[in-house]
Amino acid sequence: MKKHQLILVSTAIFTLLFYKEGIGLNLALFSLLLIGLIIYQTTNKSLFFKLLTGTALLSACSFAWYGDIASFIAVFLSLVFLQFQNKDSQIKLIQTIPIVIINAITSIGRPFIFSQWFPKTKIGNDTAKKIIAYFLIPTLFIVVFFVAYSFGSDTFSSLFIYELDIDLWQLILISLLGFYISFSFWNYFVPEYSNKINVKLENDFSSESKDKNNRSFSFLDLEFERKSGEISLILLNIMLLVFIVTYNYEQFFKVETVTNLSVAIHDRVNAVIISIIMAVGVILFYFKGGFNFDTKATLLKLLAKIWIGLNGILIISSAIKNSEYIMQYGLTYKRLGVYAFLGITLSGLIFTYFKIKKQKTNAYLFNQMVLCLYGLVLLCAFFNWGNLITTYNIKTNKGVDAEFLSDLNFNDEARRAYFIDQNLNGDYNEVYREKNIYRNQNEHFLSKTLYYESIPKIKVVPVQKINR
Repeated sequence: MKKHQLILVSTAIFTLLFYKEGIGLNLALFSLLLIGLIIYQTTNKSLFFKLLTGTALLSACSFAWYGDIASFIAVFLSLVFLQFQNKDSQIKLIQTIPIVIINAITSIGRPFIFSQWFPKTKIGNDTAKKIIAYFLIPTLFIVVFFVAYSFGSDTFSSLFIYELDIDLWQLILISLLGFYISFSFWNYFVPEYSNKINVKLENDFSSESKDKNNRSFSFLDLEFERKSGEISLILLNIMLLVFIVTYNYEQFFKVETVTNLSVAIHDRVNAVIISIIMAVGVILFYFKGGFNFDTKATLLKLLAKIWIGLNGILIISSAIKNSEYIMQYGLTYKRLGVYAFLGITLSGLIFTYFKIKKQKTNAYLFNQMVLCLYGLVLLCAFFNWGNLITTYNIKTNKGVDAEFLSDLNFNDEARRAYFIDQNLNGDYNEVYREKNIYRNQNEHFLSKTLYYESIPKIKVVPVQKINR
């Protein structure tokens, strides 16, 4: 299919799926359509493209099931990454989001530049000319003036569209939105400077870069800079050792009140994350350009690897304390988030180690971290963390406050069973939850979230308790 056909077909299907509907199953179906069209017209057979196709399909299914913000972000990123891998596979993923933002702005005006997306055609027979002259042009005028006259008279408007029950304004707005999204997706452009930036984002050094030692300070010779790095890392390793000792003392031996314990743990984890980000920054500062291939930098590389190892110990200590905290007080989204952030920082340390060991560019680290963050989004979208928290806390009898359980997402069967078992009277937030379930179960098919179809329906929704 040609570009203009893809845009028009996508617009028409978007309009059919979203007209008079909320966001639900229709978004998943539209995403599957886009994925199918990409697969249909692609020539990319790489393993990475196939992996992205798989994650995109799973993300669409995840949104069909959960319909939450995590699965929406997963669908968005999956479609963007898949389309770029399809059309511009040489563009690094780290560049895709800025390019998407640029296209989102420029797509307001670019549709009017017809030469960019609509093919030039010559009308060579009288039949085609008659269709345009006798049908299309008059129809266009009729529609435009009908809209104008409808503003002035509701009775005039109802004479023509009452039987069809068409919300003309919603139809127009949905069509325009569908065209905007379809145009941005199929007719995006890559700014020229992005190709120049892309060269600087390669994972491996060019042959010229290997021979070029870029000094961080113009007034220092390479020998002095190397020694400066060695002294800095020796001192930083010593300071980090002291910090690890004091940090673990506070973590495991200092007695904290229950009130202050949560704040103290999160403050320490934040300190660890900030410390590791700065640690990676220092390593990137010294290991750039030809410095990675400096035969005299053996000690500097060893000290950097030791520092990476010590920071790894810091992450493990934080994870152990977070686990201990969970065993005492139960799971929450924030405590799972601590694991997520620690996992991301640990991934950063691992890739920093490989950057030094395999003599990769600084851009290598950022390219890999984009994939790690994408993987984290997918994990958030695919798994039912709310139900995991609920079942774990009920099993361990930790963190089973009724209002807390009612605030968790997608845990309704476990929550209902627990509330019935505990004879709770329903004066908690679960009243709102039950109303939300009832509303979702009675949505139109295209607006549904499939998760709610898996929950047994209740006969009576306690509406009267909501206005309390």
